[in-house]
Amino acid sequence: MKTTAAIIIVLLILLGFNSFYTVGEGQQVLVLQFGKILRTDHQPGLHAKVPLLQQTLTLDDRILSYDGAPQRYATSDKESINVSYYVKWRIANAADYYRASGGDELQAGQRLSPIISNAMRSVVNEHTMNELVAGGQGDIAASTLQQANEQTQKTLGVSVVDVRITSIEFPDDVKAAVYKRMQTERQQQAAAIRADGKQQAEAIKAETQAQAQIIRANAESDADKVKGEGDAQAAQIYAQAYAQDPDFFAFYRSLQAYKKAFGDGKGTIILKPDSEFLRYFGNPAAVPAHR
Repeated sequence: MKTTAAIIIVLLILLGFNSFYTVGEGQQVLVLQFGKILRTDHQPGLHAKVPLLQQTLTLDDRILSYDGAPQRYATSDKESINVSYYVKWRIANAADYYRASGGDELQAGQRLSPIISNAMRSVVNEHTMNELVAGGQGDIAASTLQQANEQTQKTLGVSVVDVRITSIEFPDDVKAAVYKRMQTERQQQAAAIRADGKQQAEAIKAETQAQAQIIRANAESDADKVKGEGDAQAAQIYAQAYAQDPDFFAFYRSLQAYKKAFGDGKGTIILKPDSEFLRYFGNPAAVPAHR
């Protein structure tokens, strides 16, 4: 009798424990009865259920990660590349997620992988190799995310939060050809830049020379003008001096001519003694008196 009572007490305790379940932070719980979903609980805390008839399945409500295996894709210009990526996802609809994967995270990842891969293949096919190398990974990831979400939310009950490309590599059989082509393209670009720089340098040089000629011409014009004005003033001074004392002016002009002819001490002139040029040599009377 005591044994039966003990068994009953133990069963009641077990039934009591089986009547409650707990929803933790970052979790959601599916309540099942005969394999059918009765409800989904998101509110953290203690909840009740019918013991034995109803079961619970705890799902992770946080953002989950999935690392995709490297896949080989073809670009729009028929080049092959190997792309590695990872995916951030979370459960969007617990009921759809349970029906698609049985609530198994590993199975969900296995079903998610081909969806991401196909979406990425479609996007990569729309880009050239140069676009990918030049930094088109962000566009590819964003487009893959958008296309993948359209399928995963309908078929898996999950939402893709983020897609990131971790590496883009060339297969060994195409590396050499791709690098050679990239090198040729960079050399062509460098040659074009050098040619453009040389053309600009020639244009700047020609413009500078033209400006220098203009400046030189203006300077020569100004110099001629100043010289003309100086010659005119000198002529005026000479005329005034000649008007004041013609004899002295003639004597002064002769001295200037002597200085120019014999100033360096090497000049030799053959003239007659009575030459007008030598009229002040040996003839004191010819020298005008001082005034």
